Formats: sequence, structure tokens, C-alpha cells
Amino acid sequence: MRENTKPPTTTMPEPSPENDVAASSDSSLPAQTLSPDSSSGPRPDPVPPPRKRRRRKKFFTELTAAASVAKTRRNDVAKDCDVEALIAISVGFPVDSLTEEEIEANVVATIGGSEQSNYIVVRNHILARWRSNVSAWLTRDRALRSIRSEHKGLVETAYRFLLDHGYINFGVAPEIKALKSNPFEGSELGTIIVIGAGLAGLVAARQLVFLGFRVAILEGRTRPGGRVKTKKMSGDGVEAAADFGGSVLTGINGNPLGVLARQLGLPLHKVRDICPLYLPDGRSVDSEVDSRVEVSFNKLLERVCKLRQAMIEEVKSVDVPLGTALEAFRRVYKVAEDKEERMLLNWHLANLEYANATLMSNLSMAYWDQDDPYEMGGDHCFIPGGNEIFVRAMAEDLPIFYGRTVECVKYGSDGVVVWAGGQEFRGDMVLCTVPLGVLKKGDIEFVPELPQRKKDAIHRLGFGLLNKVAMLFPYNFWGGDIDTFGHLTEDLSMRGEFFLFYSYSSVSGGPLLVALVAGEAAIRFEMMSPVESVRRVLNILKDIFNPKGIVVPDPVQVGCTRWGKDHFAYGSYSYVAVGSSGDDYDILAESVGDGRVFFAGEATSKQYPATMHGAFLSGMREAANILRVAKRRMPVESDTSKSVTLVNDDLNRLFEKPDLTFGSFSALFDPKLNDLDSSSLLRVKFRGVVMDSGSLYLYALLSKKRVIELSQLEGDENRMKMLNRNFGVSLVGRKGLSGAVESLIANIKLARPIFNEGENGHVAVKENS
Repeated sequence: MRENTKPPTTTMPEPSPENDVAASSDSSLPAQTLSPDSSSGPRPDPVPPPRKRRRRKKFFTELTAAASVAKTRRNDVAKDCDVEALIAISVGFPVDSLTEEEIEANVVATIGGSEQSNYIVVRNHILARWRSNVSAWLTRDRALRSIRSEHKGLVETAYRFLLDHGYINFGVAPEIKALKSNPFEGSELGTIIVIGAGLAGLVAARQLVFLGFRVAILEGRTRPGGRVKTKKMSGDGVEAAADFGGSVLTGINGNPLGVLARQLGLPLHKVRDICPLYLPDGRSVDSEVDSRVEVSFNKLLERVCKLRQAMIEEVKSVDVPLGTALEAFRRVYKVAEDKEERMLLNWHLANLEYANATLMSNLSMAYWDQDDPYEMGGDHCFIPGGNEIFVRAMAEDLPIFYGRTVECVKYGSDGVVVWAGGQEFRGDMVLCTVPLGVLKKGDIEFVPELPQRKKDAIHRLGFGLLNKVAMLFPYNFWGGDIDTFGHLTEDLSMRGEFFLFYSYSSVSGGPLLVALVAGEAAIRFEMMSPVESVRRVLNILKDIFNPKGIVVPDPVQVGCTRWGKDHFAYGSYSYVAVGSSGDDYDILAESVGDGRVFFAGEATSKQYPATMHGAFLSGMREAANILRVAKRRMPVESDTSKSVTLVNDDLNRLFEKPDLTFGSFSALFDPKLNDLDSSSLLRVKFRGVVMDSGSLYLYALLSKKRVIELSQLEGDENRMKMLNRNFGVSLVGRKGLSGAVESLIANIKLARPIFNEGENGHVAVKENS
């Protein structure tokens, strides 16, 4: 996944990851905040961000959210709305309009107008409430407490949307995982086969299980994580965790991986922007020359930006390589003609090739930075111990079949069949999360073939390469006050070879140094032996540190990546190639086969491609899409299911007058027995997800005494904790109830006169036709 991305040019202030909401748990939104004039709250004043010196600069467009703010005095509630709007913006919601997902979900009856304005305020408030405590399950009742009762319908709609689409109540906190491990009745929603146990596949599978699907994950590797891989390195009394794949959280505000870090109690280490550069002979680059070349480099990019804007406006289909345009401007304006300046300029170009995982000659001048307006704000951070911590937490308890390399996917009106590792897997739908490189290679056969539109997009989009050399040393000889340093080379064709070093000593547990290989050098690197690779890296380090009187020791362990040769990836991450555009990401994300085959992964994310959080969010997106299609496809119950319908209807009628109700819980007691040890049927109403037939319910059989104990607790969250942790009881769907429950239901029905009348023909039961 992308390591080095562009600094935001958006000027809105972002809340910090530790305190990204201002609305407290007891804040309130009075009616005046839900008026036609308060569509999303006032917008923040532009505040220039600190300059990020060594990262790719933005040029495509300004984020529309960065608008000016009315300078009028506002009360505290309005300020809370401002902060809540900022949080929503950081997650990817527009300021004063609905997302395509929301429009498709029919969250409001009419687009525009006061209902939409009020919905946006409610949605932002719910989102902010959960972000204030991401380790606790936010119930609909809690979300409703601070909203006036007349807006109850908007709360239910917004809560259901945010829950279904994975914007709230997601992650790996114990309470979240416990509640999400109690799925709704999956037999009605179907079976989903997920191809790939990377971040996208794991996130989607976990959400699908919660939504009520049966899930099977097929993974060709013998481990989960895909292109997120952490390797434990050790020797001579030192050890460290090295990320061989995705490493940096590129922007923490709104980032779902930042949420996971908070849930796991992981401290975040900000990647410091100081990055000294060294010449081939080890001397430090003159600071004045460094600044002058960096300014010239940025001006070149600005001139290319203006040129491409004019070309796009006049000739819609023109595109050339970004490298060609930059070199043309360099010559015209006589930039970096001096040898040292030319090496410096090439270092910046190598950094750009690193950010995009490809050569400058492959990048689209018109659209290479199309994702810039959506970039996550905030610091870029390392996770102590490596990103495999996320992978392990997400993969826990999921049904993953390892060593199952998928060869063929056959889909049709009756479902899907997937052949993998000599086995056949059947399901209702399939979610394909393999990297773009695998789709490009054609290693998976689709029957029928994918539509030409999708095949063309797969061909047009680029899939690039970045490699690393991870070295564990007996001690830290490079110093602990920096996280990065760079090296210049005289060989311009190899400008990306070990051009940048990352120090992970502060987060990996040991003296770990990682050298990056980008551009053309990354391709050649895969042909180089590990011994030669390490020798060349050590020579560079000795050139830098030996003149300072610092001895460079031999590493105790070394690891080299070869992502281009990895048959489960064939590269590192996607980029916009010449002739491609951001639209191709959307085309890759489209389902095929009338909702039978779905696609997720960073290469399906137009807003967040080439990032770990892009993969994460794409998995959530497709889980919601699969739910939508499944609900649309749910058949009208046939005659053979009428008996089940009648039984469920009887149970619903019994619970119309429960013996005890508290919060979302209700209970029926055995009328024949009055002691505390007698059996009771407990029902829990989940208001967050509503099926076409109404609310969803889960049940449990437990003693009357325990039901009473639950009723004496305050809050549904505490009741769920007691039920799961203290009582060891798991909720089940209607069809999962035991025979003892059927006997209890029969006793209750006998004690209810209305059912005796029904048996004599006086009460009609409506059957689904």
C-alpha cells in the first residue's frame, strides 16, 4: 500500500485522533439546530497547514469543503454542530449534500430542502457521538437522547444507514466484537464467498457476518493480510517488527485504521517531517541549494497543472506522461542544470515515483493526482508493532480457508460457484478482493467473461511496484531524532535505488532501518540477489556515516521484498496510468452478473486508492452493496414457508404483551411455573438494522431470575455485557431456538385466550402470498 502521499492543500482544521469530537455524551441538539437554515452547520475558516517538506504536493483541485465561514457569533450548540460537521467531512461526507450511497438508500424523501438539511445534522451528530467513544456500541436509543422527539424518524434513518454502511460500531473493541459476533438470521440472506483475506476481504467478511450472511473466505496464502505483512526479525539479543507491505497510516483524521488503533490502545507515532539528504560522497546537501531545487520542482508541477487544465478544457481526450511534461518544462525554464541540483531534482522525482509506485513515464499527466481532494487529513503515523496487529484482530474467528488459490468463478442467476485449491465452493454471491495485478494477469477465470467495460478498465489502470530492504542492526547508529533520511545518486536512471531510509527504532521494538526502492530501480531490484542488495545498501550507509566517525555494523538479520514476483499480488499498489482516469476505479468497483460478483480493494477506491484505509473502506462499501442486493432479491415466501411464517407471527403476537419489558429487551415467563428458576424466553430488538419485513429480533432461553437481574441494570449495553460475559448466553435467531422453547411457547399460547379463539376460527392469520 502507498507509503508516501501528498500533504493536504485543504485548509480546514481537523480534529485530533484522540479528541476528534466536541459533542459530549450528554450534549443536546435543540430544535433550532434542525432547521432549514442549518443544513450542516457553519463551515470552518481556512487555516494554512504546516508545510510538509518531503511529500508529494497536491495540484489537482481544492476540496470543496474548505469554504469560508460566516463571521457571526454562534452559540455553543452551533459550535458543536461545526465540530460534528468537520468529523463528518474527515470521514468523507460532503458538507451540505448527500453521498451517492445515501441517495441510493433513500434516506430522505426529497433531495434538497429542510428534511435533507436536518438529516445531515442528525447524521453528523450520530457519527460524532460514536467517534467520541469508539470502544462502546452506540445504540439507537443513545443516539436519540440528544435529538428532539419530532426528529425520531431521521435518527432511525441515519442510524440505520451509518450502521449498515460501517460508519459506526465497527472495529475490534471487545464490546464491538462481542455484539457483532451475534449475527442476525443468515439463512434468509444467503452465503457469500470472499476471495482474499486482505484488509478489504476481512473487513467485508466481518461486516457481512454481522448483517446476517454466511461467509467463507478463500485465501491463497497461508496467512491473512495480503499486502499488509509484518515480519518478526531477531538476532544477537535484539528484535523488531518490520512491515514489508503497507506501513504508514497516511493521514489519521477520519481514518478507520486510526479508530482500530484507539480501540486496541495503540499509541501512534507521528512520522516527523525532517528528512536530511546526503550526496553520494556522504556530505550533507547544502540547505540553500536544497530549498531552491525544491521550490523549482514545485513550480514545475504547478506549470504542468496549468497546462493540463487548458488541455482538458480544449481537447478532452489528450493525455501524455507526467514525466514527459515535467522534462519539457525543465528544459524550457533551464531548471537544475548544475550537477548537484540535477541530483536533487531527481531525488524529488524518485520520491514522486515512490508515492505512485511507478515510473514518471507511466503516470497520466491529466489524472495522476485525481484522488488529492479526498486525502485524509492529519499526521502520517507508524503503528508500534506493525500493521499485522490490525490484521490479526480483524481475522479472529472468521472462517478463512488458507491455501485455496482461486482458479475460476462461475456466476449466473442461480448463484456462484468458485473453484479453489481443488475444491468447489457454492454461494449466492462472491466478493473478489484480489489485487489489480492478479486481475491484470488473468489468473482467475470468470465464466461468463467480465464485461468489456470492466476488462478495459483493468487494462488501463496501472499497478506499480515498490520494494524494501529491512535491516535489523545490533544497535541504532543513525540517531533517534529523525524518522527519515535520503540519499542522492549520480546515476539518474537509478535515482530510486535506496533513495530513502525509514527509521523504525521508535516503534518496531528494535534498531530497524528500512531502505526503499522505487521507479526503474524497483524493477531491476527484483533481478538482484539479496546478498548484492544488502552490500549496496551498506555501502551507501558507510558513505554517509563513516566520514562522521560512525561505524556501520553488519546487520543481524535482513529481509528483501519482491512484490512483483508475488503471485498473489504481482506488484504493490495501483496508479493512474496514461490514458486512464479516476473513473476506472469506479468501473472496477462495479458489480457484474446482476449483483452476483462484487469487487473490493484499494484499486476499486477512487477516493482513497493505493492506501490501507482505501482497502478497508472498500470492504465496508461492498458489504453494504451486498446487503442491498440481497434485500432486493429476497423472494416472496412460498407455500412451503407458510408454516414458518405462521409460527413467527404467533411469536410476534405473544410479544405484543410481554411479561416484562426493559429497554430493547422483553421477556415471556412460563405461566405454569412461578419460581425464579423457571424458563423464560428473552427477546432483544435490534433497531439499527431493519429488514423489509420489519425489525430484527434475537432470542435466548434463560431463567426468570436472570431476566430480572438484567432488568435491574441501566442501559442496553450493560445488559448485553452481562448476558454475554456473566451469563455466557449467546443470542440466536428464531430458527436457532431449541425444542424446549417450543414447549414454552405452547404453554404461553394455552394461557392466552386469543390463541384459543384463533384455533376456533375467530382470528385470521395473514399469510404472505
